[in-house]
Amino acid sequence: MTRDLQPALLIGAAALAAFGVSLVNFAAQGTVDAQVGLTFGTVLFAFGGVFVAARRFAPEAVPHLLPPIAVIAGFGFIEIFRLNPYRAGLQRWWLLIGAALATVVLAWISRNGLASLRRYRNTQLLLAVGLLLLPLLPSDGPLPIRGLEVNGSRLWIEVDLYIAQLNFQPGEVAKLLFVVFLASYLADRQPALTGAHRRIGRLTLPEPRQLGPLLLVWLGSLGILISQRDLGASLLLFLVFVAMLYVATGEGGYLVGGGLLIAIGGVASWQMFDHVQRRVSAWLDPFGAFEDAGYQVAQGIFGMGTGSLSGSGPGLGRPELIPNAITDFVFAAIGEEFGFAGTVAVLGCYALAIATGFGIALRSRDRFNKLLAFGLTFVFALQTFLIIGGVLRVVPLTGIALPFMSYGGSALVGNFMLVALLLAVSHEEASR
Repeated sequence: MTRDLQPALLIGAAALAAFGVSLVNFAAQGTVDAQVGLTFGTVLFAFGGVFVAARRFAPEAVPHLLPPIAVIAGFGFIEIFRLNPYRAGLQRWWLLIGAALATVVLAWISRNGLASLRRYRNTQLLLAVGLLLLPLLPSDGPLPIRGLEVNGSRLWIEVDLYIAQLNFQPGEVAKLLFVVFLASYLADRQPALTGAHRRIGRLTLPEPRQLGPLLLVWLGSLGILISQRDLGASLLLFLVFVAMLYVATGEGGYLVGGGLLIAIGGVASWQMFDHVQRRVSAWLDPFGAFEDAGYQVAQGIFGMGTGSLSGSGPGLGRPELIPNAITDFVFAAIGEEFGFAGTVAVLGCYALAIATGFGIALRSRDRFNKLLAFGLTFVFALQTFLIIGGVLRVVPLTGIALPFMSYGGSALVGNFMLVALLLAVSHEEASR
């Protein structure tokens, strides 16, 4: 794929989203309205804006990343509009806000360089911890920022803008800051982590003085997330921590130890939290718990089965029967209305984006850039696996948003910033 082909592909992705919205309108009322033009303009302006910013601030960035992500966002928007037109209108605004922030990130890195992220890692760590603590603020009081509890988890904040209230999940940005911190710390400590070791049986571990500070930071962050009952984000953060340690050191013991800790933590979470027990029950036997915990999973299976090969068509299925279809189960809605062909197309786009991200990491010669690109891509890939795997009953549901497809402004903003960082890494490495 050449850089000159990118604009045509982005226009095609915007046209796909607009065409899908027009089909939904035809199915509902038999006419086409202004929503079609708004959808085309929003998707094109958002991703076209990031493309123009990349041409300006990161001209050597890989051309393979933006087009598949734009297609994914187009598919997701069609289903969000089909299920909830009001939230689709909000999603348009979040697409534009996310694209604007991605442009800011590209411009800032173009001016200061990726090395500035490495220099100020402790500041970023403090910001990440602060963002994670924000949802613990009181729900009532004079402060303009208040913590919110949704579905048993305290992950959200409400920002009072006086003319409107804005709900946001700060953990979506905090996880990116943690990846930058981990990449910087591991890049600086890699020789020490791989040099001096202590043996425990057949396992070799780094010196405690090298690994200890990192473990304390990780445990503190994990404790905050568990106190908020955000077990999906806890699992994501832990897996990223283990994966980046392995990539930095090449020690297989981290993978073994990480697997054991996941098993122990999973059993402990199952015993401590009722909602974890419900999700495990829904995963193991959704039809046995059809009237309760298994209803959502079972309806998702019914929907995808109804879709068959080519789907019922946008606006002609019944994805509204699936609870939280625009957030947790948007992939099942795609399967019902676009069929097996649509889900394969979506999976192909995710695979292309993930392969591009890992390719950036493999080609990076700078240690920090390599770890940063790997960590960001691993976060993106792991989120994709956990939510699609939950819909397909490969793993229990975790409540993590499907990148660029699920409804949610917090996730869109975080993922746009993630893409901007990957583009910046690829540009810097190509410019060396």
